[in-house]
Amino acid sequence: MTTARRQLLEALFEASAHATAEDLAATVQARSPDVHISTIYRNLDELERLGVIVHTHLGHGPASYHLASAPHGHLVCEVCGTTIEAPPELFAELGAHARRRFGFVIDPRHFAVLGRCEGCSGDTGGGTTT
Repeated sequence: MTTARRQLLEALFEASAHATAEDLAATVQARSPDVHISTIYRNLDELERLGVIVHTHLGHGPASYHLASAPHGHLVCEVCGTTIEAPPELFAELGAHARRRFGFVIDPRHFAVLGRCEGCSGDTGGGTTT
């Protein structure tokens, strides 16, 4: 394991939220200014290939990375940017329907469902529909 890869993993462990490649590069470069952004991207690709990390698209910005843990999806508020990690069972019915109807297997870890959080939508989360 190279020093750059070790420092990248440390940055991922220290990140309090999903971090972009640029966020991670800034953390690594603060410790080792000679580590180039291309090295960060190469290591992110390799760590993802190995199943150590996953990336996701949380809306319209750059991909973000986090350690591969329990699978989860993401709900992102388009107004305030709040990100909610959603358990896989939330997407289970959608996944089953996509497989039955289209023969398509979704990966809810890779994308975010955009909408409005409770605070921005004014919804109290009571679960009733009209």
